[in-house]
Amino acid sequence: MTVPLNLQSYRLLGRSGLRVSPLSLGTMTFGSDWGWGADEEEARRLFDTYVDRGGNFLDTASMYTAGSSERLLGKFMADKREQLVIATKYTMNRRAGDPNAGGNHRKSMVRSVEESLKKLGTDYIDLLYLHVWDFTTPVEEILRGLDDLVRQGKVLYLGISDTPAWQVSRMQAIADLRGWSSLVALQVEYSLAERTVERDLVPMAEEMGLGVIPWSPLAGGVLTGKYKRSDLATEASANPTGSRHNVVLAHNMLTARNLDIADEVGKVAGELGKSPAQVALAWTLLNPAVTSPIIGARTLQQLEDNLGALEVVFSEDQRARLNAVSAIDPGFPHVMMRLPMVQQVIFGEAQVRQRR
Repeated sequence: MTVPLNLQSYRLLGRSGLRVSPLSLGTMTFGSDWGWGADEEEARRLFDTYVDRGGNFLDTASMYTAGSSERLLGKFMADKREQLVIATKYTMNRRAGDPNAGGNHRKSMVRSVEESLKKLGTDYIDLLYLHVWDFTTPVEEILRGLDDLVRQGKVLYLGISDTPAWQVSRMQAIADLRGWSSLVALQVEYSLAERTVERDLVPMAEEMGLGVIPWSPLAGGVLTGKYKRSDLATEASANPTGSRHNVVLAHNMLTARNLDIADEVGKVAGELGKSPAQVALAWTLLNPAVTSPIIGARTLQQLEDNLGALEVVFSEDQRARLNAVSAIDPGFPHVMMRLPMVQQVIFGEAQVRQRR
C-alpha cells in the first residue's frame, strides 16, 4: 500500500468481478457464547460503523460463537442484504456425537449451508469457504457438491481456507477442466508473525486466480503489544472459550520471536504516529496478492483503530525493517533455485549477468 485507502476502495476478489472492501469485518467476535466476544448491542455498533463507512465484506462461519455470529449478522443485515458480500464457511462439527455433522463431504456441506441460510435469514450466500481440509473427502465429491450449490443459486462464489497449496491448485485445475465452479478466494493465516504462506500458498493463489484473505493479521493481538514476555509462561488450552488468550496460546502465536516482531512494529508505529495494530494490518496490504485482511474487533474502539490502517503509508526503510525482523527461511526448493550456480546452469553465465 503506497497511498491511503478507505473502505470504498473496492477490489476485485480473485478472478471474479465481485468487488469487496480492502478490509473485511470478521464476526467471530459477534456473541458472548465463548466468554470473550461482543454482546448484541456492541456487535450491532461494530456492524453499523463498518457498513456506514462503505464496508461491504463480512466474514463468519457456521460454528463461530456456537452459531450466534451468523444469527446476529443475519439480524443486523436484514435491511441491507443486497449491498453486502457475506462470506461463511462449512466443515466444523455442528452436533456432538454425529460423525457426519462435520467434515468436507457432501452431507456436511449441504446441511451446513442449509443451516447457515436459516441463521443468516437469507436465500443465498455470496462466498462459501471450505473451512479446513479434512484429509479424507475426495476432491471430486467436494468440487461437484460446491458446483451444485452454485447452480442451485444458494451460493454465488467459492473459496477455500486452511488447506495445503498442492491440494488447492489440484482442485482449481480439476474444476477448470471439468467446467465446474472455480475457487476465487483463499483464506489463510497471514501476518508479520506468520509468513510461511509466502513459500507456496500465496504464490499459488496468484497463479491460480484466488484472492488472498488473511485471517488473524494481528496474530491474535500479539502484534498490538498487548502481551508481554511474562505471558509466555501461561499454559496453552485448545478450547476457544474463556478468553482470547486461550486462542492465542493454542495457535502458538505467543512466542518470543513474535514478541520481538511486535517490538519492531511498536517502533515503526511510534515513528508514524499510528497504533501498532494499524501498522501490522497495513503491512499485510503491501502484498499484491492480498485482497482484504479480516479484522476481528471486539469493541468499537478497536474497530475504529483498525480502520485507520487504511491511511498508513510506510517509508522504504520502515518496510525493510518490518520485513527483516519477520523474515522466514524460504526452504527448499526456493533457496536452491536462487543460488547463482543454479541460475547459471539454467540461463547461462551471460544471461545471469544480464538479469542482475
